[in-house]
Amino acid sequence: MIAQLEDLGDLHGKTVLVRTDFNVPMSGPDDNRAIVDDFRIRSSLETLNWLTSNGAKVICATHLGRPKGKPVAKYAIDPIRKRLNELAPEVTLLENLRFDEGEESNDPKFVEKLIQGIDLYVNDAFGATHRAHASIVGPPKSLPSAAGRLLQRELQVLEQMRSNPKRPFVAVLGGAKISDKLGVVESLMKVVDELVIGGGMCFTFLAAKNLPIGDSLCERDQIDACKELMSSDVPIHLPEDIVGLDGRGEFATFGVRLPEGAKGLDIGPGTAAAFADIIMNARSVFWNGPMGMFEDSRFASGTRTIAQAMADTKAFTVVGGGDSAAALAQFKLESEVDHVSTGGGASLEFLELGDLPGLAALRGAPNVK
Repeated sequence: MIAQLEDLGDLHGKTVLVRTDFNVPMSGPDDNRAIVDDFRIRSSLETLNWLTSNGAKVICATHLGRPKGKPVAKYAIDPIRKRLNELAPEVTLLENLRFDEGEESNDPKFVEKLIQGIDLYVNDAFGATHRAHASIVGPPKSLPSAAGRLLQRELQVLEQMRSNPKRPFVAVLGGAKISDKLGVVESLMKVVDELVIGGGMCFTFLAAKNLPIGDSLCERDQIDACKELMSSDVPIHLPEDIVGLDGRGEFATFGVRLPEGAKGLDIGPGTAAAFADIIMNARSVFWNGPMGMFEDSRFASGTRTIAQAMADTKAFTVVGGGDSAAALAQFKLESEVDHVSTGGGASLEFLELGDLPGLAALRGAPNVK
């Protein structure tokens, strides 16, 4: 059992530490960074507003980037603090947790420092809940703790996808490496009706079918794993045409047999249309990972087509954070899907394992019987 906000009791006069995930995309020079997308900040407002309206003093804590245990100007929290103050002026925000090496090493001394003067703890950082870091697993050992609204909503949606999806259930996976997602692919194969593979990882599958892939990204040590996946009863849909660069570095469209020196960087138009049809015929769709190097407009078409299909389908649609969420935002379609997860890695790990370190910590809090 995980306690909810209402289980924390009377909040008047209480100080609540809320672990949020404000690890938002930033741009600009190191000493003048600006927020590119405040989606993650806005996603925690329901929790923060509920706590303050019920009399609590709220202190938020978040990480930003990978400063490796020391202060780095590029990862200072000031721009986030300014935006949070505009959205929730009663809430305080601590400096970047990862400026202290005790955060990632889960140092008990850092936990003690973090919870000094704190009465209650709330985890609303779904995107970091798969990390056994001090601010995630430490406070519930000694403080009454609960899940925030964002964390609660993420779990409800992903648990439904994991255990009781409307069928047919289709998973669309992209991104660079199959090795990063092998565990979740194996888990999804037990529950999905069809699996769609694009992005850089598709070339390891194509190589496993003995198709020439030119100089495209390929994890040779994963070819046998891909062969085993393709031998299952679950249909795996792979690209039938590819967009990329030829041996001279010129834009080109290929079939599934890439010539020597060619590099695939997106699914082709025929494949994009076929994948979109599969999405349109589904009743549940989970999408994680772009279909190509969508940051480059020459190789954005495949990802854009998938994003549009996710927006157009009548299926229940979940986008698993990370680059997929960034693509939705780039194409201005984030409001057209049922759920955009705030955690790419966390959503994949939960679908694979059904649990996360931060959830186990909440179940062990002193207020949970």
